[in-house]
Amino acid sequence: MQFQRRDGIVNTNGTPPEVGTKFPEFTIKNKNNQKLTLKQLLDKLTLISVVPDINTRVCSISTQRFNHEMDNYSQFNFYTISTNEPEDQQNWCAAEGVSNMELLSDAEFDFGKKAGIFIAANKTDARCIYILDTDGTILYRELINPQNNEPNYQAALEFLNSQA
Repeated sequence: MQFQRRDGIVNTNGTPPEVGTKFPEFTIKNKNNQKLTLKQLLDKLTLISVVPDINTRVCSISTQRFNHEMDNYSQFNFYTISTNEPEDQQNWCAAEGVSNMELLSDAEFDFGKKAGIFIAANKTDARCIYILDTDGTILYRELINPQNNEPNYQAALEFLNSQA
């Protein structure tokens, strides 16, 4: 799939899964470098915000925004996945005062490759939002294009409200 970035068009390694399908199995790392699977994340309805690099402006803004919104949605899981190493993510969290949202590392690119959103040209995942049920079925998806845009927070949060 193609996405627009500031420096031109980039291609992902595949086609992202559609609403109504099961999200592919993957492994990622938490802040303690422990590997987690999709199943371990899905104890309740889950919003996954994928950002290419937590240390960039739009990625930082969107993660802070979802971190702030989490207080109003305790019945749901919120995760941000980036290709940064866990240590880099924790340094960012400390610097930005983010304590509610759990950042997960796709530094090994398993998540991005299996989801068809891995961009080999810059070794990042494409910015997108997924909301999954406890079985891993995709209920909501936003593929953010161009990639330098913020996600549609209102649409994602309204969708969560409709599921409450």
